[in-house]
Amino acid sequence: MKPAIRADGLRKEYGDVQALDGLSFEVDRGEFFGLLGPNGAGKTTFINILVGLVRKSGGTAEVFGFDVEDDYREARDRIGLAPQEFNVDRFFPIHEVLEHKAGYHGVSRAKAAERAEQALKTVGIWDKRDTRFDWLSGGMKRRFLLARALVTDPELLILDEPTAGVDVQLRRDLWRVIERLNADGTTILLTTHYIEEAERLCDRVAIVDSGRIVEVATPEELRSRGTDEVFLTLSEPPATEPTFDIPGIVDTRVDGSSLVVTAEGGGQIIPDLLRSLEYEGYEVLDLDIRRASLEEVFVDMTRIDEEAEQLGVIQ
Repeated sequence: MKPAIRADGLRKEYGDVQALDGLSFEVDRGEFFGLLGPNGAGKTTFINILVGLVRKSGGTAEVFGFDVEDDYREARDRIGLAPQEFNVDRFFPIHEVLEHKAGYHGVSRAKAAERAEQALKTVGIWDKRDTRFDWLSGGMKRRFLLARALVTDPELLILDEPTAGVDVQLRRDLWRVIERLNADGTTILLTTHYIEEAERLCDRVAIVDSGRIVEVATPEELRSRGTDEVFLTLSEPPATEPTFDIPGIVDTRVDGSSLVVTAEGGGQIIPDLLRSLEYEGYEVLDLDIRRASLEEVFVDMTRIDEEAEQLGVIQ
């Protein structure tokens, strides 16, 4: 069975600017997949290639086995896109906008009306069906973009910064909607600047930088590559940082009455750490671990990628 998305050596140049530089990865059917990367990393260019707004310079891009250029109609009809920008016809009630959108994809008028009603109810703005887009609040506009993406009953839902600029409550409401869609079998591709969003929602994430993939892994796998901090409250804090001959420890420091140990896999080194402290005569009163966040790993990986490129390691 073909993957939902397959990119192989995908390239896109705008003059002297290399927007995509050999981008390669796959998204499985039914997966919730995140694209993380700094501004200018190539995320939106990749999405625009998938939906036919931009022509690639080289490589391959497929949606459910259909080439996005050679089999444009077959690929595009399987995609629902909720873009970051508000590119909506502002002169019609929103239910009519959805009906027109469904019609563009060959849906009959009667079926289009049913789809529009279902989509607006799914995102919670059916009561605003006769309102024009411009008259909606900012949060409702975000909901409408999701409804427009859903009106064609897509197999692949692409969300480009879907919660940008919305309040925390609306963000969580939208999370619940798209989680239900994914649970029902819809493949979802998400780009976001909210690392918490990727950690909560995504099965796997791809870190993109300078138009190429830096890494593809689950959020948990990526967090495990960072360093944790172990905070130990001691009865008598040491005057200077003790040294430990324990694999994985990268730093120690004294912070008031606490000893802070930075380590790879903080939970795994605790037994050895406690034995070593007991041997040295320290009494541990309390212990806490702060796990590495996906945001920290993301920043570290994109910085390392940038530094490697500057040194000529990455060509």
